[in-house]
Amino acid sequence: MRKGNFIGIDLGGTHARIGLVRTGGLAETATIRIQAGGSVDQVMGQIHALIEGIGISGINGIGIGVPSVVDVEKGIVYDVQNIPSWKEVHLKSLLEEKYAVPVQVNNDANCFALGEKTFGKGQDCQSIIGLIIGTGFAAGIIMNNRLYAGANCGAGEFGMIPYLDTIYEHYCCGQFFTLHKGQTGEQLFHQALNGDQAALKIFSEYGDHLGNGIKTILYAYDPEMIILGGAVRAAFRFFKESMWSAIQSFAYPESIKGLRIEVSEFENIAILGAAALCYERD
Repeated sequence: MRKGNFIGIDLGGTHARIGLVRTGGLAETATIRIQAGGSVDQVMGQIHALIEGIGISGINGIGIGVPSVVDVEKGIVYDVQNIPSWKEVHLKSLLEEKYAVPVQVNNDANCFALGEKTFGKGQDCQSIIGLIIGTGFAAGIIMNNRLYAGANCGAGEFGMIPYLDTIYEHYCCGQFFTLHKGQTGEQLFHQALNGDQAALKIFSEYGDHLGNGIKTILYAYDPEMIILGGAVRAAFRFFKESMWSAIQSFAYPESIKGLRIEVSEFENIAILGAAALCYERD
């Protein structure tokens, strides 16, 4: 792991979180609510305030993850979800010009996977999929110990693959519950905790869809481990069995004998992964 002091930023549609990452891990964090309807300059001002609150002195680099398509080499961000003004933001050059330190920009799902690889459950694996099952169904991909983002930073958008009458995203993340069951996943989760049989049945159905989605991922990438992130992972106990049952119909049974599917346990893993973007440039 690279020595030094780095800033990691996880820019979401509603909040931005920042952390100071030293060699030993996360040293300091802060969070602000993003002015999502604000101009490019207004949101940039909030990011500047976060960075300057942590302190730029002695920082070796800044990594930032965004929920959007990114030109990774140039650090240009396109069409950030839930921040309408961010249609094309030259984030890397803006931050480098202001702070005179190297800046790396990437998709938030890639930062999640890189964080798990560098600091979390994927440290002992050469190939992992960091699969987010929250409001969407997307993943970061680590192959041969390196982040693979694709030619346009679009690798891992499994949710857009056709499935049943629509796409995987409508069945394999939180959208399944609202679109098909008329309740939020959080509502059903609390019902399941209380032993509600209807809620438990819905989670079992969800697990079947998720298992089918995972089979598609296995055919494409054949990873050693899949690590689940996103809010729906909290209900893993309720859909684990049906998920694995669906996976058993995979055409190559020997390939799934050693497959590990784990749940992320790190609240700030995306911040750590954003900082680790700087390590990737070693």
